[in-house]
Amino acid sequence: MSNLDAWILWYLDSPWRVIGAAVALLVFLLLVVYRDDWFFYARLMLKSLRRNLVRTALTSIATFVLVLVVTMVWTVLYVLDRVTAEKSQDLKAIVTERWQIPSQMPFSYAQPLSEGAAKETNDVRPSDSMTWTFVGGTLDPAKRTRENIVFFFAMDPAKLMRAERDERGNLIRTKTGKIVFNTMMDDLDQLSDSEIDLLDQACREMEKDRRKVVIGKERLAQMNKKVGERFTLHCINYPFIELEMEIIGEFPDGRYNQSALMHRDYILDAMDAWKRKNGRPHPMAEKCLNLVWLRVPDREAFRRVAEQIEESPDFKSPAVKCETASSGIAAFLDAYRDLLWGMRYLLVPAILVTMSLVIANAISISVRERRTEMAVLKVLGYRPGQVLILVLGEALLLGVAAGLASAAASILFINTYLGGIKFPIAFFPAFFIPLDALWWGPALGALTAFVGSILPAWSARQVKVAEVFSKIS
Repeated sequence: MSNLDAWILWYLDSPWRVIGAAVALLVFLLLVVYRDDWFFYARLMLKSLRRNLVRTALTSIATFVLVLVVTMVWTVLYVLDRVTAEKSQDLKAIVTERWQIPSQMPFSYAQPLSEGAAKETNDVRPSDSMTWTFVGGTLDPAKRTRENIVFFFAMDPAKLMRAERDERGNLIRTKTGKIVFNTMMDDLDQLSDSEIDLLDQACREMEKDRRKVVIGKERLAQMNKKVGERFTLHCINYPFIELEMEIIGEFPDGRYNQSALMHRDYILDAMDAWKRKNGRPHPMAEKCLNLVWLRVPDREAFRRVAEQIEESPDFKSPAVKCETASSGIAAFLDAYRDLLWGMRYLLVPAILVTMSLVIANAISISVRERRTEMAVLKVLGYRPGQVLILVLGEALLLGVAAGLASAAASILFINTYLGGIKFPIAFFPAFFIPLDALWWGPALGALTAFVGSILPAWSARQVKVAEVFSKIS
């Protein structure tokens, strides 16, 4: 897919972007039709903004910073709203232990749950599945620190990435040039071709050698490790287990910067070896399955799969529950409910009010300094409405420019150089600012500029010529 196609799909994905593009086109056409008038007005607005560069710069910087903060807050809320929104097609479901957190199920549940507890020919089976086993460990058992503790997702590497290859090992592509691959993990469809190729090769290596692992770049930096190095993991939640590991690759820059992946059979084999050595099962032998992910085509298929699982007599001790991924994540986020509510309904409105007051203060000072100028404009034949438009235009020009600059800078700097917004919550170690911010910024700047300048602009409209010149004389 070309960059032009990606931008077109991004625009068509939201009706608000389509409406915004239509409004922008309409404004452009109006400017072309009335080009003489708008050019004259624009020159007046720019001259007014240049009249006091210090005040204009300070107002722009304040707007820039406040739009940046709102963009960061909205990014977190936007991503969480998206992952907790119920889908109607291609759903993901989560199967967990019903009465205990963290979920700990026997691994014997893995196969039947992966099939949706289907037994009869007319039972519904998931289109794909994935199991997770959480393995936490440290590189130094004598001195545990944040830097030497690693948390692994133990799973089948093929569920992370499996690209289709021909007999020569070359990647198979569709007619549009897109690589054919399968994954049960989120956001990996955004990877570049080279990243898909490298991740697929790493997963295939892990299947051949279970000691090999893939770790995110930020986690590697904290561990002071590099690809190709080896280390011993002293398991914390699997006592008495030590695993020799080799770093075969790293996750592409993005959502999985803090993640680590290992082969699930490696921890299972280690517990089997412990049983043979000690003559009894490992204490975690019946508690080593934490999550089962299922993919189903639609809500009706999910309803039937959930019914099959929850009513099956095979999963009664311990009992399990099946819910959509969005519901499961929403339940996990319930602990952050007050924090997210405060961000949405207290922090953002407070920032918007502050932005409006900053712009209102700057425009009010400007209007008071230019009362004589407003009176002269009226003497020259300018109508009150034209004066009002001039003042509003100055504020809108400043707000939109600062908002757009803030949005563009946030995408370039935070996403590219900082690796996203570091706000670990749920399975999201970082949040990346979406392209939607390119219209959030100008919209925020325009809205707050309009609200903040409407009273000063109305004051300029009401300037009385006789009163102003009487004071001069």
